Amino acid sequence: MSGEDWSLLIALSIIWGGAFFFVEIAVRELPVFTIVALRVGLAALALLAVMRVLGIAFPARPTVLLAFLGMGVLNNALPFSLFVWSQTHIASGLAAILNATTPLFGVIVANALTSDEKLTANKLAGVVAGFLGVVVLIGPAAILSPGSDTLAEIACLGAALCYAFAGVFGRRFKRMGISPLATAAGQVSASSLILLPAALLIDRPWTLAMPGAATIGAVLGIALLCTALAYILFFRVLASAGATNIMLVTFLIPVSAILLGILFLGEVLLPQHIAGMVLIGLGLAAIDGRAWRTIATKRGARRRPA
Repeated sequence: MSGEDWSLLIALSIIWGGAFFFVEIAVRELPVFTIVALRVGLAALALLAVMRVLGIAFPARPTVLLAFLGMGVLNNALPFSLFVWSQTHIASGLAAILNATTPLFGVIVANALTSDEKLTANKLAGVVAGFLGVVVLIGPAAILSPGSDTLAEIACLGAALCYAFAGVFGRRFKRMGISPLATAAGQVSASSLILLPAALLIDRPWTLAMPGAATIGAVLGIALLCTALAYILFFRVLASAGATNIMLVTFLIPVSAILLGILFLGEVLLPQHIAGMVLIGLGLAAIDGRAWRTIATKRGARRRPA
């Protein structure tokens, strides 16, 4: 990866870590579906405007529109709603740590549904370590006697599972010849059509009090920065550095989310959360494999005669 790739990757991790921070502010005054509908709706308008400026036509074939709908459900509507609801019960940093389990689920889903991404010994070890981290993080007692916090943590895991299915489902857009920017705009547009009626029927936003400036800023931040801009950066790094390197962002998101939560929201992480995060990080490192290959290469170099 070039220096520019690393800079964009770090910027992307800060932006996506900021999504948990912005949600933590927004849930104080706005209900779940209103937040998520505003997030995808404003992001859709921004991305469609970018497409228009760049002269990229929006693909409107029926098969593509159905694919956008599926991607919108798996990659936006369900996981965004689950994460926002979970943050009405748990801290943003903890939600970000649980989000880091996405590659663990991704390995399992890809093994089951694809022919070219099968489980290896390293990946299996990573999955085992990662889910041990989840057990440590949530706590065995909480798993046996679930309360509202435990259900919120399970909701985060459900969101991560949705992202894993979305990763496999989204492979079809390359085969369809759909550009990454059009894919991003299409999925948030489709999820907007799902979430806007849900917000109107369930939240009845016209009955809510006018939110404060901090909440309005948080909604704009999560929509324009953490969704529209984040997708543009994501696909740029993906194009230049590849899918394996883009997965490194998963390691970095919890760092920025935790720091923002501690510095500005007064959140505190317990020792069990740190221990769980370490195990999940080791699992992700095993799945990625580069750390172990680097160690093995250095050991081999030392053993070779001069």
